[in-house]
Amino acid sequence: MNGLYKRPNSEKIMAAPAQTTGGGITGGIEIMITYPTEFVKTQLQLDESSSKGGQARKYAGPIDCVKKTVHNRGFFGLYRGLSVLLYGSIPKSGVRFGAFEEFKRILVNDKGQLTPGTRLLAGLGAGVSEAILAVTPMETVKVKFIHDQNSANPKYRGFFHGVREIVKQNGIGGVYKGVTATIIKQGSNQAIRFFVMESLKAEYRKLKNLDHNAPVPVLLTGIFGLIAGAASVFGNTPVDVVKTRMQGLESSKYKNTFDCAVQILKNEGPKAFYKGTVPRLSRVCLDVAITFMIYDKFIEVFNKVWK
Repeated sequence: MNGLYKRPNSEKIMAAPAQTTGGGITGGIEIMITYPTEFVKTQLQLDESSSKGGQARKYAGPIDCVKKTVHNRGFFGLYRGLSVLLYGSIPKSGVRFGAFEEFKRILVNDKGQLTPGTRLLAGLGAGVSEAILAVTPMETVKVKFIHDQNSANPKYRGFFHGVREIVKQNGIGGVYKGVTATIIKQGSNQAIRFFVMESLKAEYRKLKNLDHNAPVPVLLTGIFGLIAGAASVFGNTPVDVVKTRMQGLESSKYKNTFDCAVQILKNEGPKAFYKGTVPRLSRVCLDVAITFMIYDKFIEVFNKVWK
């Protein structure tokens, strides 16, 4: 392919496995740190209300959600459904970084660099890949687990029991509810995050007159991650709300993703599309910062060992 960056054979063979493994390890560590904020965000997005005098909301906000959850379920109630994300986050992050590396390998110019447009495209490809291969089934099970906790008699006894019951009741398609919204969400998420992260790193290296592959200080990587995470939250929270509703226990009342968005707008108003923004902002910024910090250090160590 003309203009394709020519890597040494050993790097070409090992790059994707290294990035996939590094991404998987990073995903497992990250989710154990940030899960409570994901739990609160999902609870708030599932907390439906009507602008026409219907059912009142259960939670006044994220702090109220934490207080009520801890009071009713104890501190570890904030970790309900963790096993689902833990099982899913490892392959999700592995697919994300492995796919980004592969798209990057294909899209770099003859100098081995990505342009702003190809940064966005590589991130989009990584997001779509993880949405189809890992995120949609994982998120569906996670949302149903968390939603199940709100019932008087939770029916899911654990991860595998929950998956078995969901498939039994809804078929394999039951774990792919909201796949359209998830593809849009993850595609835009990773397009924004990788674009911002790669652009900030490129500017830093340019400012310091460094090689385009030179490592960036870990704390600076964390700051860049915070910025990238915030950008993605404000860019696609409405999609995240629709996706969460489509994957909840009451998803059958929506005909499709578009119908779900229309019903939310009609019954709850436009503000409902930004439910859970505060906990999602805290979770995602922390998530992206931690993810890129751990991941970059892993790859840096791997490259030193591989040499």
